[in-house]
Amino acid sequence: MSIARNPILRGFNPDPSILRVENDYYIATSTFEWFPGVQIHHSKDLAHWELVHRPLNRVSQLDMVGNPDSCGVWAPCLTYADDTYYLVYSNVRSFDGTWKDTPNYLVTAQDIFGDWSDPIFLSASGFDGSIFHDDDGKVWYTSMLMDHRKGKFFGGIILQEFDKQSQVLTGPVYHIFEGTKLGNTEGPHIYKKDGYYYLITAEGGTEYGHAMTVARSRQIQGPYALHPENPILSSRDQPEAALQKAGHGDLVQTAQGEWYAVFLVGRPLFTHGRCTLGRETAIEKIIWPENDWPRLSHGSTVPRLEVAVPDLPQNGLTEKPARNDFEGPEPGIDFQSLRVPMTPDWVNLSQRPGFLRLYGRESLSSLHHQSMIARRAQHFHVQASTAVEFYPENFQQMAGLVCYYNTAHFHYLLITAEGSKPVINMITCDKYNFREPLATLVPLEKDQPIYLKVDLNREAIRFYYATNPDQWTAIGPVLDGSILSDDYVRDEENRYRPAFTGTFIGICCQDLSGKKLHADFDWFEYRELYD
Repeated sequence: MSIARNPILRGFNPDPSILRVENDYYIATSTFEWFPGVQIHHSKDLAHWELVHRPLNRVSQLDMVGNPDSCGVWAPCLTYADDTYYLVYSNVRSFDGTWKDTPNYLVTAQDIFGDWSDPIFLSASGFDGSIFHDDDGKVWYTSMLMDHRKGKFFGGIILQEFDKQSQVLTGPVYHIFEGTKLGNTEGPHIYKKDGYYYLITAEGGTEYGHAMTVARSRQIQGPYALHPENPILSSRDQPEAALQKAGHGDLVQTAQGEWYAVFLVGRPLFTHGRCTLGRETAIEKIIWPENDWPRLSHGSTVPRLEVAVPDLPQNGLTEKPARNDFEGPEPGIDFQSLRVPMTPDWVNLSQRPGFLRLYGRESLSSLHHQSMIARRAQHFHVQASTAVEFYPENFQQMAGLVCYYNTAHFHYLLITAEGSKPVINMITCDKYNFREPLATLVPLEKDQPIYLKVDLNREAIRFYYATNPDQWTAIGPVLDGSILSDDYVRDEENRYRPAFTGTFIGICCQDLSGKKLHADFDWFEYRELYD
């Protein structure tokens, strides 16, 4: 047997949906407001995974301009039938207040790495949509139901048939599951085994009470009986466990007949503390005897850091250099942008070969057209650095290196101008409150490249700058990186406001005067120092 080390997908990669096609495994995860939408990782052995594709890469598939923070793409479901890949996803348009706007769509492809279709609208009555392909040829769509009456919100799980010919939901809507006493029932997936339909749901909320529960029925429309030992997966009663928030998962059967579950987890900085890396994906082995209920193989509900997986040939993983010199036609698969695609009018790799040029647009608090590309922080201690040439004319023009959670929470080391003179400044945004921690701005010579670096070590963020890349100077105080977490953003005061992503590190450029002054980035380097 081989060993899978949890989390198998590190950094912000929640709500996993897993699929096996012959000897290949794929996991799709949520991307929320980050574009392109849906991350697909690939593996041959369940232990070693590589990011290979993001299928929602056109505005016709995913229009997120104006979407609030942590809205956008929620809980994709990836399935395969009749030589076709199916991907269901939500594009959440609003979530504050009593009513929510959560349209759900379906796209398809014959090649998982190729172009996916334009979307088919399914429903907007809930989110976490899922497709089940029955062995009689019927296709069923299931999701949670939003019920705004009397503050209820979670209205159970609904089911409706999908007509493949007309590409619409058809027939009666069945209300198949009210949930267990854990509440907050969402994330449904259906499986058929030994003549039973098994329904797996996420319950207890996606925080420290999170769990995976199971019910089953002889008929897909129900009624569904509860697993006698629900929940089958949870860390809710083990606050010292390394992997917390366990829940919202999916099951897969290997070619050898073994079963595994993938699910989201969080790794807090301390007991029930903040999870700066966001919600990640882990794996566990399932025992599922004939006509019996599924259970974790090790006799506990709590996921482990190491799990035995089949001893299968590994896929050849692409070794990525720490430094990206921006010499290709694209910035690189690790980078994403906020809400809109990367297009040459604002991120350009051809106008100055060997440099990535960002044209300044809206502020870091914009929900529309920012000029930022960023990547996930995936380990507790990482360092990132960049070289930038930027010649601002006024204080409204800025460019630099940012540690970002959302439009209200970031730490930003930037080049700007005071009068007509370039300077280095620093901005911290915490719940939309701006601070400039530098007592004295650092003056710069005109027309010279500047090197910027950040050291993110658990909750401590320290910025550095240099005019010579071999001589770094620390700048400003040590900053609180733990504000870049779901747990901080969704505090008691804002606990119903969506906060579901994680820490990103990126490069950006703003021109609040509207002149679109550009910044040229020579390279970006990301180094992982420890988990």
